[in-house]
Amino acid sequence: MFSILKKLGHILYRIWFYILVALPILLFLPFLVFFSISEKWYPQFFWMARNIWANTILYGMGCVPRICYDEKLERGKSFMLVANHTSMLDIMMMLRVSSTPFVFVGKKELVNIPLFGFFYKRVCIMVDREDTRSRTNVYRRAQKRLNQGLSICIFPEGGVPEEHILLDSFKDGAFKMAIAHKIPVVPITFYDNKNRFSFTFYSGGPGRTRGKVHRFINTAHLGEVDKRSLRDDVRAVILRDLEKDLVPKQSK
Repeated sequence: MFSILKKLGHILYRIWFYILVALPILLFLPFLVFFSISEKWYPQFFWMARNIWANTILYGMGCVPRICYDEKLERGKSFMLVANHTSMLDIMMMLRVSSTPFVFVGKKELVNIPLFGFFYKRVCIMVDREDTRSRTNVYRRAQKRLNQGLSICIFPEGGVPEEHILLDSFKDGAFKMAIAHKIPVVPITFYDNKNRFSFTFYSGGPGRTRGKVHRFINTAHLGEVDKRSLRDDVRAVILRDLEKDLVPKQSK
């Protein structure tokens, strides 16, 4: 009986998540559509996504965000934000990380998500990893957004790793782009998102949802030949933090 009730709880928790995803979009649909018409209004769209949409989901799920900073993101500067990827909550947590507007670079498949996909297509930079032209277009669109004073966010694992993998290998794209545009890389660790709302169906639950913004890595002195060492250095920062966070749990 307890097992059945537990599974029912997980089902209801997931249904509630999708209700919270859709509800702010439906309530503020005219404003979101209006602010997504032109790129010049993107900061207003970002403000609503960060302060209304993300907060509604995180607090509504009982996943209260706690983010600490080794270094603060400054307004008026562009950054390459990179983090580990384990949950759909990563998107909301990333929005909480930065009050300065940024644009997500993500897989084109997310366009197929009802309602969310409509806005994702309009305001994010989509990439088809199998299409060389698509990857080239990403750099062009990223440059345009950087010229507008925005930052870029990429989850460099290129997807969600299998359950047993703590941190998957990183793709080169984010680091090649950061070097090409001479913007600092901001490593970010999300500790609890997998426990709060993973891609395993019968799992998750309310609780603290922590994130950490590490010290930025400057790319001004780097060339394209350095992209792999930059990639490995950033991954090492995030992996070391994830492993350190596991130690108290494993010792219990």
